[in-house]
Amino acid sequence: MPAGSLLGALMSSFLADRLSRKTAIQIGAVIWIVGSILQAAVHNIPMLVVGRIVAGIAVGIASSVVPIYQAEIAPREIRGRVVSLQQWAITWGILIQYFIQYGASFTGGGPSNPNQGTAAFRIPWGVQIVPAVLLLGGMAFFPKSPRWLATQDRWEEAIRVLADLHGKGDLNHPKVLAEYQEIEEALRFEREDAISSFKALVAPRMLKRVILGMSIQMWSQLCGMNVMMYYIVYIMQGAGIGDPLLTASIQYIINNVLTLPAILYLDRIGRRPALVLGFFFLMIWLFFAGILQGVYGQRNTPETRTKANKDITWVIVDNPAVSKAIVAFSYLFVATFATTIGPASWTMPSEIFPSKVRAKAVSLATASNWGWNCALAFAVPPLLYNINWKMYMLFAAFNGAASVHMFLTAPETKGKTLEEMDEVFDSGLPAWKSVPQGSRLDRIQKDIEEGKIKVSAPTEVPESKV
Repeated sequence: MPAGSLLGALMSSFLADRLSRKTAIQIGAVIWIVGSILQAAVHNIPMLVVGRIVAGIAVGIASSVVPIYQAEIAPREIRGRVVSLQQWAITWGILIQYFIQYGASFTGGGPSNPNQGTAAFRIPWGVQIVPAVLLLGGMAFFPKSPRWLATQDRWEEAIRVLADLHGKGDLNHPKVLAEYQEIEEALRFEREDAISSFKALVAPRMLKRVILGMSIQMWSQLCGMNVMMYYIVYIMQGAGIGDPLLTASIQYIINNVLTLPAILYLDRIGRRPALVLGFFFLMIWLFFAGILQGVYGQRNTPETRTKANKDITWVIVDNPAVSKAIVAFSYLFVATFATTIGPASWTMPSEIFPSKVRAKAVSLATASNWGWNCALAFAVPPLLYNINWKMYMLFAAFNGAASVHMFLTAPETKGKTLEEMDEVFDSGLPAWKSVPQGSRLDRIQKDIEEGKIKVSAPTEVPESKV
């Protein structure tokens, strides 16, 4: 699936730019339904591989385009909160699907029955169709992105959507007119630069943003969170936990519940502290868990091997205090990720690029995420088998490097409109010295209210189209 997601992320920009963000999301939902049907009806390994790749393409499209759509329709004051909803939805999906899979595993006599029927895997794969159908139908009631409409010179529709989103339907609301003018000026400036959007990605002033977006998504994989989520059962078995499935389920619940504080406070605290401090504390928790594993663990020999731990090479034997401490650090790791890196890693890449290159640049950032996810899918099993506890140290080092990297290169973007990101990144200030607080949008709105600036809505504005 990660390979399909990589492909889907790379192709997402073409759909988002040509057909609209909204339509691209709906196409992703249709592709997911097809992939789920192939998986639920699987008869052999090749069919399963095809189904997983098709579903992965849908994931790549959705994970690229949904944050763009959210960023482009959200007010700047709560943009982080709105985009973070994607991460919260991801945690809900992980949690719900975990319990569906857990319940389905008991069908046909349970996993211990050598003749267990296929319902154990067909049910979870079939249920995946439900959220895609809801997404496909639900998007019909949402508007197209006003910024995408503006890039297509569909200004009447764009300002109508802006009015519905930010002005309670009032086309002459000062905030609506201010945002309309800011979008128009930004697009005019972009169009004066005749360089193609592909060449713009590698222009010096834009390349550093592309690298930042791809790096944030890369580090979000190399921090080790997906290792914890995918292989937590093996980690718990190595720690000597009696019921690793139950312990793992608690981790999924923590991931879901503690994403909520980030949704509420990301726009108040900011993206930069979430990234810098998030990676720093992830490093701490992994170092502590690795030290405990290294000091108190041992190789899994025939004398220590049991039916429960036969698939792992490093175990904690008869030391419940250390086992509980490792579980505690694992929970702290997940809690830290949920409140910092998870939401921030989707929010910042979606908001730092201008309209001309936004879809293409975010697709590259998301492709970075899925590319590293795919690489880890191949690398982690042999790492767990061969270097066992040292893997904690490896990912801790990645987090340390990520924290330093974010400190040096990630400026604060909270409270700024998408059109103000050029000022944020081209100010000449180092990342740790933020540009002045406040937004140009507020000044334009105030000037409109005081009559200093005259801005008129486009004529012949039709009713809102979805």
